[in-house]
Amino acid sequence: MTPVAVFAHNPGPMTGAGNTTWLVSGRTPVLIDAGAGDPRHLADLEAALGSARLDAVLVTHAHSDHAGGAAAIASRMPHVRFKKMPWPGRDDRYDVEWEHLADDQHIAAGDDELVAVHTPGHSPDHLCFWHRSSGSIFCGDLAVAGSTVVIPPSAGGDLGAYLASLERVLALRPSRLLPAHGPVIDDPEKVLRQYLAHRHEREEQVLAALAAGDTSPDAITSRIYPALAAALAGMARETVTAHLLKLQREGRVRLDETGWTMI
Repeated sequence: MTPVAVFAHNPGPMTGAGNTTWLVSGRTPVLIDAGAGDPRHLADLEAALGSARLDAVLVTHAHSDHAGGAAAIASRMPHVRFKKMPWPGRDDRYDVEWEHLADDQHIAAGDDELVAVHTPGHSPDHLCFWHRSSGSIFCGDLAVAGSTVVIPPSAGGDLGAYLASLERVLALRPSRLLPAHGPVIDDPEKVLRQYLAHRHEREEQVLAALAAGDTSPDAITSRIYPALAAALAGMARETVTAHLLKLQREGRVRLDETGWTMI
């Protein structure tokens, strides 16, 4: 399998250089993720397809930079099917008919098949798509080379679920990860273990801030990220809140009228 990167042309503070969508060619051409609807993405997709007819778009999750281009693709290619794991209350933002995918579902792709792997955490509906024979995994927003992934509680993020998802993908022993942002990850075990270690370190920092008397996500964020650019403050606060909610579920911290405190 030799997927083709089709760039979504949507750079920004949250997307970096922009999204990568992946075209898997063969008997059953499929596209991993829909991009954001930029006309240049559609033009590049058509050029990559050549005379082939796209069968389906497999969407890793319903965040707008991954699902937002579905309607634009549908308007240009009305025969295409759109498939993802359901996210009730979110999927109906996009004006296409979704076919529902489930964990461990096998999907025809190219000249072989992909397996849907439910990897919640960044979002509740997040899927990776595993090409078993090559060990390649289209990992959406599970991992980004050289950076970390935001786990936004305000948009369905769950840190405990994310850590479990990292462990699940590690257990598959992938040969490479093809993410939606940044370059291909050729050393997935190293990167995923670094992610786990980083989250553990961040958790210890949150606990240390609580022990020092900080009781709000803003105060904890300021202590952990003292030189953070203003544009990134919201993402950092989401990260801190995700850690607090995980610790609360584990019975290690509580939230009351005075704020967050250790138990």
